[in-house]
Amino acid sequence: MKQASLGSYVVDLTTGRVGRVVARVGRLLRLAPVGGGREWNCDQGDVRPATASERLSAATAYVNARSRGELP
Repeated sequence: MKQASLGSYVVDLTTGRVGRVVARVGRLLRLAPVGGGREWNCDQGDVRPATASERLSAATAYVNARSRGELP
């Protein structure tokens, strides 16, 4: 991926997690999980654009976890 723009959704290839790009410093990206939670850092070379299906799956997983009381 050449350059992830702020606000875009990507898949962190090292963890398989979907996140939204909230900051960028050089090659380092700051990602926020879909639905909120603890942000994490990853190298820009370790991401690819998330598909619509991956974004939906991440959002559904968040809603399900919240309904089970696993998240605030």
